[in-house]
Amino acid sequence: MVRQLEGLRYVPAWVSHLGCIKGCLEYLGSDITMPWLYGGTGHAFITNMHEEVCPSGPTAWRCEHLVLALGPNLGYDVDSLSAAKEAPDFADLQKVAWDAVRGWIDDEIPCYGWELDVPEYYTVHGYDETGYYYRDMMEDDPGGPKAWQELGDTEIGFLFIGKVEMCDGASDEKIVRDAFSAALRHAEDPEGLTYPGYQTGPAAFIVWAEALEEGRASRFGQGYNGAVWSECRQRGVEFLAEAKKRLAGAADDLFDEATAHYLLVRDRLKAVSDMHPFKLPSADDDERLCDAGAAAMLREVAAAEEKGLAALEKIVDAL
Repeated sequence: MVRQLEGLRYVPAWVSHLGCIKGCLEYLGSDITMPWLYGGTGHAFITNMHEEVCPSGPTAWRCEHLVLALGPNLGYDVDSLSAAKEAPDFADLQKVAWDAVRGWIDDEIPCYGWELDVPEYYTVHGYDETGYYYRDMMEDDPGGPKAWQELGDTEIGFLFIGKVEMCDGASDEKIVRDAFSAALRHAEDPEGLTYPGYQTGPAAFIVWAEALEEGRASRFGQGYNGAVWSECRQRGVEFLAEAKKRLAGAADDLFDEATAHYLLVRDRLKAVSDMHPFKLPSADDDERLCDAGAAAMLREVAAAEEKGLAALEKIVDAL
């Protein structure tokens, strides 16, 4: 028999971590908008790129410094458990995760986890005696049961599960200030937040452009990164509009300045994404791309992103 939370859904998003959190928040009755979630966590304004445009770019960074750390500002808190497969007590931690998720679902607390199937995040809406039941953007075809002993036992080898609960949020001013400060820090590629071999900030777009110019860009990674970062900047433009409205009179001209730069970033990234749309690779697919036109657009993005981040820093100072 399956014990499940009726009504817990994954909200479609290329950033699957935020799609899961949005689904959990909706289950809890929150009316937070997607732009406010993307922007308030800083995610709308970050970039992470591998030198070969690996599809790992959007997820291979320490997201706990943004998505989890800034959640309380937005009125939610994630209590999570994570472990590397190499840990000597990994099997014990798998059991701890299994017990935790069953307890959360029994208490009607929404939760989600990493790599229930492919390397993305999934809402976990139920369990039976075998394992987890989960959802992603394919709402009509929920997955499960995923044997609890298999969670994290993958090539990537990382276990993560988290429960989402409501809490008292911060003021709109603090939400905006902290989100922009976090995005600015992420753009500096600080040790402890990113992994070796990846670039952040404007430099990430230069790395991306160089890969396309030299024919090193993964076709699968190109489609996925294009979709993710295009979505982020679309949400970023929407967040700037919502923030300007909520903080009317505080920094109107600066919000307009930032918006002008991020509109260019959004439009160029959308064009790059449309040139090579996302497609699933075959089992042995290692197609590489060479596209000077897309690379030229990404160099424009890098220049506009640098100006956009400078505008965000001015807003932080003004607030």
